Amino acid sequence: MRLVYHVGLHSTDEDRALQCLLRNAARLQNEGTIISPPGQFRPVLREAMLHLRGVPASREIQAQILASVTNAKSANRLVFSSDSFLCVPKRAITGGTLYPLAAERAPWIRNLFPDDPAEFLFAVRNPATLIPALQARFHQEEGFAQYLARILPESLSWTDMVVRFRDAVPDCPVTVWCNEDTPLIWYDVLEALCGSEEARSFDGVHDFYRSIMTAEGVAQLETAIQKMPPDASATRKDTVATHLAAHAVQEAVEVEYDLPGWTAERIARLSERYEADIAELKELDGVRVLSP
Repeated sequence: MRLVYHVGLHSTDEDRALQCLLRNAARLQNEGTIISPPGQFRPVLREAMLHLRGVPASREIQAQILASVTNAKSANRLVFSSDSFLCVPKRAITGGTLYPLAAERAPWIRNLFPDDPAEFLFAVRNPATLIPALQARFHQEEGFAQYLARILPESLSWTDMVVRFRDAVPDCPVTVWCNEDTPLIWYDVLEALCGSEEARSFDGVHDFYRSIMTAEGVAQLETAIQKMPPDASATRKDTVATHLAAHAVQEAVEVEYDLPGWTAERIARLSERYEADIAELKELDGVRVLSP
């Protein structure tokens, strides 16, 4: 059995991929892939991780976890998805470090089923939009200016975070993509998670586009995709890009923040650093970057 851990991250996917896979759970189970419902697996895995704290689970504990998270008798692939595998949103940035607990928590997850192969997947996001989005999740506890005072935005590095994570679980492949690219690579993301090559025919696969495009645009996109052969991945991406350009709901795809200290100059600096980080990620051994 192969364990697939989609570890988010915060303010990226928002469970959209999980909801699509759950809608197709019966079909995927017939192919040997189990999509565990979040209400079923999240408390079980959280309790096991806190109990074991990185110590490899015994076969007895593994059997108990497995019995608690799925009713299936057997599986080739088991998919778990949660954006809080590594920490809660308020702890996602400390000082100038993204996910400081990544190296500690990655083995906690990996050693839940230490005898089986595992892989990790997550999206990264430009700190220029990630920082305000994160703070919005706990704004009642801490104001934006107060939050900025305890972090160092210009020091944040996704390369550093991914290297720490990968080095902590060196036997596990890591797949990364930019949250900003998700609309263009949506089928690739779903297929990477579930191991299928048929995401374009999944029920509800275009619900994601309904959140960022007009109804007319989604209808036209669906028609165009249905006419394409299964192996037309590059053409699909071009088609999605064309329809997004023509039918995107601007308020849904263009995020603007009017916040203290969040100037255009600072946003530009953070965006430039982010682009350099992504270029470095593409050169890392053991890391696959999904790109348009």
